[in-house]
Amino acid sequence: MVQAPTLTDAHREVQALAREFAAAEIAPHAAEWNARHEVPVDVLRKLGEIGLMGIAIPEEHGGSGLDHTSVCLAMEEISAADTGVSTAVAVQNGLAAAPIVNNGTDAQKARFLPGIASAETIGAYALTEPEAGSDAASLRTTATADGRGGWVLNGAKQWITNGGIADVFVLFARTGGPGAKGVSAFVTPAARGLVPGAELGKLGLHSSSTVGLTLEDLSLGEDALLGGEGQGLRIALETLDAGRITIAAQACGIARAAIDLAVSYASERQAFGGPIARFQGVQFPLAEMSARLDAARLLMLHGARLKDAGEPHGVAGAKAKLVASRVAVEAADVAVQTLGGYGYSAEFAAERLYRDAKITELYEGTSEIQRMVIARALFGDAARG
Repeated sequence: MVQAPTLTDAHREVQALAREFAAAEIAPHAAEWNARHEVPVDVLRKLGEIGLMGIAIPEEHGGSGLDHTSVCLAMEEISAADTGVSTAVAVQNGLAAAPIVNNGTDAQKARFLPGIASAETIGAYALTEPEAGSDAASLRTTATADGRGGWVLNGAKQWITNGGIADVFVLFARTGGPGAKGVSAFVTPAARGLVPGAELGKLGLHSSSTVGLTLEDLSLGEDALLGGEGQGLRIALETLDAGRITIAAQACGIARAAIDLAVSYASERQAFGGPIARFQGVQFPLAEMSARLDAARLLMLHGARLKDAGEPHGVAGAKAKLVASRVAVEAADVAVQTLGGYGYSAEFAAERLYRDAKITELYEGTSEIQRMVIARALFGDAARG
């Protein structure tokens, strides 16, 4: 049964803090950042100063010590203002921090988590490769023992969010034979041999850094191994299970922004003797999207509740991301259609929301992967052929 958490005072405080910051520090500048393809690192630092870059990092390591529901509530607010900025927030709170929180040694936690929580250091998560995206178990980057307890990494990574601005990297490489059991995880600061590529041109997320990484004889000590040899794919997948709930929250923020924009425009736009909001052709698509957004948000909060309770949440996260990402894409489309020619113009945010929404169906597992996760839960071994 789908059940959202009962929001506590702490949840509502985080939500209000994120909403106020987004309205004052992000939304007024989002169009300019996107036009210039600028990553507002100073704003990410400010988010760290107010506790929104380490929401679920324990207080003893510099974080806010809150839960995943809090992360999702903040994500929706920030994404409604600018999706690119929210992507950095998602990586910092989840993909960069969570593997260390859940699998790091005391020394690794003390070394990396305070900087991630404050955003003095920006984190990145390097799993995807040119020939290993959805099939993460087939990654080719190698980590070879150096005979002194350390490792030498060689390979290439692709589509690395925050990669061009990151100070610390969670990396995945093959330390053993083929398949899942041969993959290990590492955590390292930026170092010689870890070479970010040029910023990649993208359909959307113009205020987010996305690069490829080349690993050229990257030398890491034994203290860089995260969670033990051969544990990399487990760490990667458990991190993505939670991350999909976060991306569902991001998609809800995009959809909400699109609906709000279209409702505001339709209420003011005059045609044929009155506001176009009086026409059912305008009303009904937005009414439909409003109802579906509520359903998507409920699925997202349900997934967050399960994670916070320590219960299995992989399937719930897949359902939340599948539904919320489609709602984001369709709500953005409705916004563009409602605004007509202005929807196609950079004068309004509709075209940016339209471009940004699509990524939610692709990263941290495509919609096809989410359907596969859900189908395997339904059919068990019969779904595997």
